[in-house]
Amino acid sequence: MLVFFYPFLFPISTHMHTSSLQENILAELDHELAITRKLLERVPYEKADYQPHPKSMKLWQLASHIVNLLAFKQLFVQHDSRDFLDPNGPKPGPTPTSSEELLARFDQYSATLRQALQDSSDEKLTHSFRLHRGEQTLMERSKGAALRIMGLNHSIHHRGQLSVYLRLLDIPLPGMYGPSADDPSWG
Repeated sequence: MLVFFYPFLFPISTHMHTSSLQENILAELDHELAITRKLLERVPYEKADYQPHPKSMKLWQLASHIVNLLAFKQLFVQHDSRDFLDPNGPKPGPTPTSSEELLARFDQYSATLRQALQDSSDEKLTHSFRLHRGEQTLMERSKGAALRIMGLNHSIHHRGQLSVYLRLLDIPLPGMYGPSADDPSWG
């Protein structure tokens, strides 16, 4: 609804392709990847062990998780299922040991995910994807829906957490969906 009343607030809407699920997801992915990279560029490796609460992830663990989720999203596009109990299933790479390494992995995983989506199709994105632990189904939905819900939304959730960590560390935040208190740009 807001897009209808306030289209100037959401420049991404001008890039959406309403007739193609694949193109819509690619446009949204590009927008979210740009925002995420701007935030990851501000994560200081020297504060890797910062943890705002004992039940929270440490700063570097959270930043690495956000990057590794890109590879997880690729599973939704290229496979029909993922069993968390499969010892041969894909695992995250080693934890990056510098900001440069974190950003390089982000760029690599972003490019690989974009390519997987470009190689896919609207029809393939309607196929089912099952996330399970042995016989227990954790999620089963179309690949496109899995990508949006467990991929994009999941990453946006953790990116929001990361922005709070950075704010608590008094690190200026970039504008994301509009200006921040530190950045007057519109993301």
